[in-house]
Amino acid sequence: MSGRPKAVCLLSGGLDSSTALAWARREGFDCYALSFDYGQRHRIELEAARRMASALGAVEHRIVRLDLAQFGGSALTADIAVPKGRSEEEIGSEIPVTYVPARNTIFLAVALGWAEVLGAADLVIGVNALDYSGYPDCRPEFIEAFERLAKLATKAGVEGRLRLKVHTPLIHLTKAGIIRLAAELGVDFALTHSCYDPRPDGRPCGACDSCLLRKKGFTEAGLADPLEAPP
Repeated sequence: MSGRPKAVCLLSGGLDSSTALAWARREGFDCYALSFDYGQRHRIELEAARRMASALGAVEHRIVRLDLAQFGGSALTADIAVPKGRSEEEIGSEIPVTYVPARNTIFLAVALGWAEVLGAADLVIGVNALDYSGYPDCRPEFIEAFERLAKLATKAGVEGRLRLKVHTPLIHLTKAGIIRLAAELGVDFALTHSCYDPRPDGRPCGACDSCLLRKKGFTEAGLADPLEAPP
């Protein structure tokens, strides 16, 4: 036993979640990485999650199967076209079809269950409320509400043994700020995957909202993205 506090870290394999995992490691947590195979069209991200969990020294990495494609309702889990080539204004104008209904609520609930078993009082999630696609479950109000829920919903919370904290180290950063932090923390950008609609060979499409936000972030950070798709 290391004696360090344990944290369950949500890890998609994307830039934000990888940076959040690296942040948790720097903060002295023993990191238990948690990913989800939820029927997403960009399932290739799970390979990135495996690579990143290993590279960043996670104590353990679990991939949980939750088939949200049974419900659909999102371009990531149903036969709905992923928006491409949208302007920054269009991306931020409304909640997009790439929103997966209640995804972060579901993921955090599963993470909470594992944390209670581990005796961990800390969850880490790479949500961001600035350069993002307008998802309601990335806002500070949602995170605060989930912390209140965790206290009421768990034996450890009711008995006062654990006061669960949801850490959101990226929530007030721009995408460029996240990229600068990732570089500072030693995140290997080549191991990450951000694209919602990757090409058959797994390369990013370069045109979906996630690819465009990533490109904007690297440009503003003054750094080169090793995954940037060719024209």
